[in-house]
Parts: sequence; structure tokens; C-alpha cells
Amino acid sequence: MNPALLVLEDGTQWRGVALGAQGTRAAEVVFNTSLTGYEEVLTDPSYYGQIVVMTAAHIGNTGINRADMESARVWLSGFVVRDASPLYSNWRAEQSLDEFLREQNTVGISELDTRGLVRHLRSRGVMRGVLSSEILDAEKLHPRALDTPDMNGADLVQYVTCAEPYHWEENVDAVWYEYAGDRGQGIGNSSPRPPTPSPRFHVVAYDYGIKHNILRLLTARGCRVTIVPAHFSAAEVLALNPDGIFLSNGPGDPAAVTYAIENMRALLGRKPIFGICLGHQILGLALGAETYKLKFGHRGTNQPVKNFVTNQVEISTHNHGFAVRASSLPSNVQITHLNLNDDCVEGLRVPDLRILAAQFHPESAGGTHDALGLFDEFIQMMQAPS
Repeated sequence: MNPALLVLEDGTQWRGVALGAQGTRAAEVVFNTSLTGYEEVLTDPSYYGQIVVMTAAHIGNTGINRADMESARVWLSGFVVRDASPLYSNWRAEQSLDEFLREQNTVGISELDTRGLVRHLRSRGVMRGVLSSEILDAEKLHPRALDTPDMNGADLVQYVTCAEPYHWEENVDAVWYEYAGDRGQGIGNSSPRPPTPSPRFHVVAYDYGIKHNILRLLTARGCRVTIVPAHFSAAEVLALNPDGIFLSNGPGDPAAVTYAIENMRALLGRKPIFGICLGHQILGLALGAETYKLKFGHRGTNQPVKNFVTNQVEISTHNHGFAVRASSLPSNVQITHLNLNDDCVEGLRVPDLRILAAQFHPESAGGTHDALGLFDEFIQMMQAPS
């Protein structure tokens, strides 16, 4: 087993065993509290520019299968786990975690004290770091951590968005997998798969780092989806004559994505708009609000959110380091969801502009499904007369 080293900007050293590809990566170090869904974490474009620490002790037990990937590749900069299972057991598994990371040229580290590392990040806040399986001298790595660009002011959307518009080609099996989960049916349920609904609505989705499961759930609800690059102008979107507009998740500082904010200002009130995660933040900024960076962010599948529309608490999936400042929101914006851990704004509605937004991920494949009704609400917005 080859050694590896993680050095944070405050000079702390975390030694372990190399996992995945050999190399050196510098990025912001964050943590995810999910018990399941490491495949989705690895392939979520929102983690671009970050080294992710998993708090669950055993990662890799069920191997890797392509059906669970949220995009075509790994986007995060590095992967940190306590125990990377050398064996895997799952009927869908195609390869081991280590093999997949090597194939994707992703540097990882295992056999370190992830509990201590996460407690350190919680108390001091997320920080920049360097992960290496090549250089094991902390004095050489520490300056590289300090030279790593800060996440504040970083437009990372430009690195993950698509180059050209395209139409989502639905994966019927994947749609049924999510359709079953949506309705509380277990895997292996013998009930017949319903026919894929004929498209009733045309949705234009801005790709700020969009995840496949968002597209699956829109398709399963009768939407024909056209995905467009983040720089696509408001005029170009309206020329496609959509019934609704979707703003995806994505990485980086939302305030730095100025072109997306300007496009949204031009689209407010023109069509129903639904934003998730970064899309939620872009909408908040377009409405005149401010965003701010959280101390250590929300990343995991167990965040309690109060839904003021239903007066219920929903367990939700998160992946964000920035949030919309509640006190900066205009008076016509309704705050519909709040995080019960820190009162972070988690949901917005602007009825007169037909805007729906969620900071969390109601569509999360490797997580909870408490808030999937938001997709149905988006459908209802498109059904209503303009």
C-alpha cells in the first residue's frame, strides 16, 4: 500500500493510504455526511473544484455501476474516505471504487481519521488543501494549498456546462427506477412499469452542472427537455418557445456567475421558472437578494427542512456552500422552506412571477424523496394559464 498525504491551508497534516490514481490535487476541502450515494457524489458536477471527505466509515462496498452516475464523468478534485472496501457485492456492480477512480484519473486517500478531519473542518470552517500520493513532504505541499484560489468569487460553472444545446434522450429503465422510488415502491416490486408519458411540456434547462436524475424526473412527468449552456441568452431561450425554464445545480460562487444572473433578470415573469441549488441562488440574486458563503456548508442526505406550505418537516439532500441571505429578499418573495439546523433559506416562491426554487435537492438519487412534490408543482405551474 502506497502512502498519501492531505495538507490543509492551516498547516495540519492528514496521512493515509493512496486510493485511485496517483497524483497531486489542490482544491477546497469539504465533507459529506451521506451514508449512501458515493457514486452520485463522485459524478455530481457541483463538486467541481473540491476535495470531498465522506463521513460514512465504509465506502465502496457496493462497487460502481454506470446507472447510478449523475453525469458522464467524475468532477471532484479528490476523494477522502476512512475505509475503502477492496471487495464489493451488488448485482449491478461493474467494477471496484479503486478501479473507477484510477480510470477517471481521480486521486484519493483512505485509512485516515476522517472523524477528526471533519470535526476540524466544522470548528474552523472549510479550507483549501492539497492531496497527494506523489509528494509526501508537508512543507512542499503547504504553500500549494495557500496558493489555491479561494471559492469566493469563483465562477466554476463555465467549466462544467455543456458546449452546445442538446435534447435529453430518456433512459426508460432509469426513469422507471425513479418512478418506483417516487411512489414508494421497492426495488424488485412486481408491478408493471407504466408507459413513459407522452411529452406535454417543453422545458428548457440551463446547465450549470445539471444532474441526470433531474432530467429523468422531468421526463417521467411528461416533459421534453432541451438542455442549454449557461451562457445561453434569454432571447435564445424564448426563441425555443418553452413552457417552462429550469435552472440546475452547479459549483462555485453564484454571485460570480454574472451572465446567468443577467439572463434570469430578463426572463423573470416571462415563463414559469424552477431552480434547484445554484439555480435557487441565481434566482435569488436576479430578484435583488444577496448570497453569502457558509462556514462549512450543507452536504449530505439528512438535513431537516421546515416546509411552511405543508407545515411539515422534510428530510432533504444538500450540496451547497453558499446561501441566499433572508434579510435581503424583496417583500414579494415568500420564504417557503428553512433549514432547522441554522435557519438557512431553503425554498422560495414568487407567485406573481411564477417562480419556484429550492436550495436543497428534491431529486437526489442517492438520498431522500420527501420533497419530490416540487416537480409536480412545476408541472402545475406550466399547466396554469399565463
